[in-house]
Amino acid sequence: MAKQAKRAWQRMLSGRRLDLLDPTPMDIEISDIAHGLAFVARWNGQTHGDWAYSVAEHSLLVEEIFARGEHGRDPRWRLAALLHDAPEYVIGDMISPVKAALGGEYGEMDTRLAAAIHRRFGLPAQLPVAIKRAIKQADRISAWLEAVQIAGFSRAEADRLFPIPRLDLLEGLEIRLRPPRETRNAYLARFDGLIAEIDQSSR
Repeated sequence: MAKQAKRAWQRMLSGRRLDLLDPTPMDIEISDIAHGLAFVARWNGQTHGDWAYSVAEHSLLVEEIFARGEHGRDPRWRLAALLHDAPEYVIGDMISPVKAALGGEYGEMDTRLAAAIHRRFGLPAQLPVAIKRAIKQADRISAWLEAVQIAGFSRAEADRLFPIPRLDLLEGLEIRLRPPRETRNAYLARFDGLIAEIDQSSR
């Protein structure tokens, strides 16, 4: 008797079935991404406060930081910044030491999902190198801020692990801790706003 193939898809609340090994843009919905990311905790949940600091909240902050940089005028790249951790709505957020221990498999799955997500929302499957670097810089600045404000790191520890942020990029930024429903709605609202900007700029 032949072995039954292992299930590699996940059913989403939208009704979509997303194949984790071979994802397609047709199986991706922003409502699923926003909902999933609002319930995925950054820092393995080891943060101060009454609410977990979610990947959705982190993504909003990264997009805000990215928008202050040289590439921030283009809404397409701000959308890419908002979606930079979108694959984690199905594969979760793993801290860097765990990713390193797992080797390339997690990274390969993340790359496949990211490419499908990008295509679903009109972005290139592979982002330009300069954009990718700028998003990564915003991501690390966000990590520094999170580390110092809510994850229990000293300033000295954060300075060793993450680049020291430029003061102009930090001005007015805040870490928000709020219920998942509020974060999900804020993420969806920001997505809708960026899509509207992209549509307007393409006319």
